[in-house]
Amino acid sequence: MDQQSLPLSGYTVLDLTIERAGPTAVRLLSDWGANVIRIEAPVEGDIAGKRHGPDSQNLHRNKRSLCLNLKVEAGKQVFFDLVRKADIVVENFRSDVKDRLGIDYESVKKINTAIIYASISGFGQEGPYSKRPAVDQVIQGMSGLMSITGEPGRGPMRVGIAVSDTSAGMFLGQGILLALLQRERTGEGQWVHTSLLEAMLCKLDFQAARFTMNSEVPGQEGNNHPTLSPMGVFNTSDGMVNMAASTDKMFRAFCDALGAEELANNSDYGSVEGRLKHREEVWEKVNGITSQYATTELVEKLNSFGIPCGPINDIQQAFIDEQVKFLAMTKTAHHDELGDFDLLRSPINLSNYEHGVRFERPGPELGEHSMEILRELDYSEERIDEIVESGAVKIGIG
Repeated sequence: MDQQSLPLSGYTVLDLTIERAGPTAVRLLSDWGANVIRIEAPVEGDIAGKRHGPDSQNLHRNKRSLCLNLKVEAGKQVFFDLVRKADIVVENFRSDVKDRLGIDYESVKKINTAIIYASISGFGQEGPYSKRPAVDQVIQGMSGLMSITGEPGRGPMRVGIAVSDTSAGMFLGQGILLALLQRERTGEGQWVHTSLLEAMLCKLDFQAARFTMNSEVPGQEGNNHPTLSPMGVFNTSDGMVNMAASTDKMFRAFCDALGAEELANNSDYGSVEGRLKHREEVWEKVNGITSQYATTELVEKLNSFGIPCGPINDIQQAFIDEQVKFLAMTKTAHHDELGDFDLLRSPINLSNYEHGVRFERPGPELGEHSMEILRELDYSEERIDEIVESGAVKIGIG
């Protein structure tokens, strides 16, 4: 589908973000039609290999690149000229960096009072840790997530994806959309911000609520659900499955599906509380039953009885699964050097819009669109030449 017909077409985003959290927020906007200008600092010997890699391409598709030096006055002037026409600025500098550069919210608001200024940091814009650097794994540890991940007695374990980065990016994207909705009513912009730490504490969800309500400190449960049984990983004759038969109705259905009358008639297992109290022995007996079935047979049989059950796939197996293929979770991007390749599409589905089969553009080269963006500011050719010669802007660095 043409980018100009998507829900966010007509909105211009200035993307100052780096790494993962900020780009995740901006990707939401670019995927749904926003005109995203990725403002990148000049670097010596830009490494095309990294820029052409899966991570960069997946984060920065559908964006244009302006190579701009914000540390020089001419570069800052170009930035503020862009701000006059923009709707959204997104940044994930440490809290003090934007102040030092003079591109903080108050400075930007003086240029455009309707601007939505969106920020992600590691620990928040203020507070005792606000100036600290942060990476995903540090936040996983500090938030408590690693303390509840992994098997009991084996020590803390990180989650296998950058979950605090991507969660913060998702929350910031939602915040930007909320601010846009309010601006439609009031005409006023505002500062939207979140942090990796705030996002990760929120993602703890019911585990955090166990503490905030009852002062209970959850621990590691491995592959077992912390408060329900039987729910977790069980062996099959040729592998393993995830299976949930934790409610009274589902537990009875499990017993009916696999002829487990001994389990069904055991009064100790007749309630959610009883099965949790006797969780280890329930797991042993249920596992003894599931181990008699091949994975495919068990998945089909239990699902037919309304019991959630599925295989434990690797990434390749996940993407060749028939349901994943039906969902068409990838789209093709074309790059002049790399050719055609597939990237993950937005997981949001809107009935008025089709996802299409191709991205508008791949992740850009450094400064690939500098010239066309300067011309969109209605600068004269003489002015553009002066800006480029000053070193404030670099053109088409591959």
